[in-house]
Amino acid sequence: MKKGILYLNQFFGQIGGEDKADFAPVIKEGVVGAGLLLNNLLEDAEITHTVICGDNYMGSNEKEAVEEILGFLEDKEFDIFFAGPAFQAGRYGNASGVICKAVKEKFNVPVVTSMHEENPGVDMFKKDVYILIGGDSAAKMRKDMPKMANFGNKLLKNEEIKGAEAEGYYPRGIRLEVFLEDETPASERAVNMLLKKINGEPYVSELPIPKLERVPIADKVDLKTAKVALATSGGIVPVDNPDRIQSASATRWGRYNIAGLDKLPNRKSDGFKTIHAGYDPAAADSDPNVCLPLDALRAYEKEGRIGEIHDYFYSTVGTGTTEAEARRMAQEIVVHLKEDDVNAVVLTAT
Repeated sequence: MKKGILYLNQFFGQIGGEDKADFAPVIKEGVVGAGLLLNNLLEDAEITHTVICGDNYMGSNEKEAVEEILGFLEDKEFDIFFAGPAFQAGRYGNASGVICKAVKEKFNVPVVTSMHEENPGVDMFKKDVYILIGGDSAAKMRKDMPKMANFGNKLLKNEEIKGAEAEGYYPRGIRLEVFLEDETPASERAVNMLLKKINGEPYVSELPIPKLERVPIADKVDLKTAKVALATSGGIVPVDNPDRIQSASATRWGRYNIAGLDKLPNRKSDGFKTIHAGYDPAAADSDPNVCLPLDALRAYEKEGRIGEIHDYFYSTVGTGTTEAEARRMAQEIVVHLKEDDVNAVVLTAT
């Protein structure tokens, strides 16, 4: 019987929710939480240990967390390493990619994880590890876990691993020679594709080129005469969150007046707070200027380094928010910026 190890975050490892996101790594014997389904689906292998780590701990202490986990694995026998699935959770996706890459490099065993296409971990780690195409939430667990198990079974049996489309993982930028059974020569295949293209018929290129969104560089701005606006994906809002911006997977944004304020007052002063679910809110609730630096920009304004600060700032939440929603919200915000003759925007994250 072959052996596998599974990595889970604090939630799926049954440690706790966001309040336990700073949980330091541990390793437990046997199967924990979400690993039960994976273990039942593996054919000639079993999950012997489960590694659990808080998403914030991994994000804030990556080097230490990786060293701790690799240390846990030093005396363990295992043939494969799984992580997740991480769905659309950005911190979980990052953690899964980080530890899979480290385990692969250290122990030279196959590693498998799963993420939704909007998870930033996909672009960060798809060249390094197998990332299966997964759902956007834990509700898709019953579909994602079988995919991880089936792919893991193939790896453990040393079966031929086909291309990304056939196996259901994200393309890794690795090109391999494939010999077609019908032995149709490349010249004939190329002509057939050309004819389909000319006739408007569907066809699939044998050499797909990644589509990269090209954003033109903005024109130079003279900050000493510019009107500068503040914007953030850090979830800074008035204490009553009047626009009901979601704490994750946001589809809403807000516009808030800061005219005459030298700095943002905190929630204790009936001012501003963060509603972001992706980081510890203590610092931003105590002083929202650490996330939206109005105080620093006011100092620059008084020193003449910038012309003026726009009377409004713009806010939403980044964690779990899809690129499509972020693009739509940005396009809506830009309308206001243009109407108010804003020349530049300082966009802060977390």
